[in-house]
Amino acid sequence: MKKNLGILILSLFFFSTVNAEERKIELDRLFTQLKNTKNLSSAQIVENKIWEIWEIHPSNDRKGYRLTELLNQGTLLINRKELNKAYELFTQIIAKDPNWSEAWNKRATVLYLKKKYQSSLDDINITLTLEPKHFGALSGQALNYIKLKQYEKAIESYKAAQKIYPVIDASKKIIPQLQELISDQAV
Repeated sequence: MKKNLGILILSLFFFSTVNAEERKIELDRLFTQLKNTKNLSSAQIVENKIWEIWEIHPSNDRKGYRLTELLNQGTLLINRKELNKAYELFTQIIAKDPNWSEAWNKRATVLYLKKKYQSSLDDINITLTLEPKHFGALSGQALNYIKLKQYEKAIESYKAAQKIYPVIDASKKIIPQLQELISDQAV
């Protein structure tokens, strides 16, 4: 019995590792595609595929399925403007798996919506440590910096997002506006 249990545990670990490796390979492929796409509508299709991967917990075991379900519930709470409940739910997910970047990113979103910009930035920094190519977190970082009137940092965040996602629409529109704000402040 113990031998069978050991084999089961090893096989679950192996399949989780394989799943994580397949996930990484697929994300790398999609990020390459995103970087090389010149057309916004094509890039948005790739973007949506990346979000689909990010929003699914990386382990394909029972815990992973449950955390994915909880993340989806938290997103619904955000959409219903139930921010305190969403915050609590994302905090629970983070407690169960502090290495899932999307849980941190979602909680950062809630903090931004609650006007807790520095706390949102703290969660975004963790998101970016776990997933350095998270263009959504970089854009969120820029939005927080704008609220804090740190326009140079906002531009840096948008430029970092553009390196990953060159045709990202918001960056192209907002960077010139921020540069104008900086110029106006200098006068």
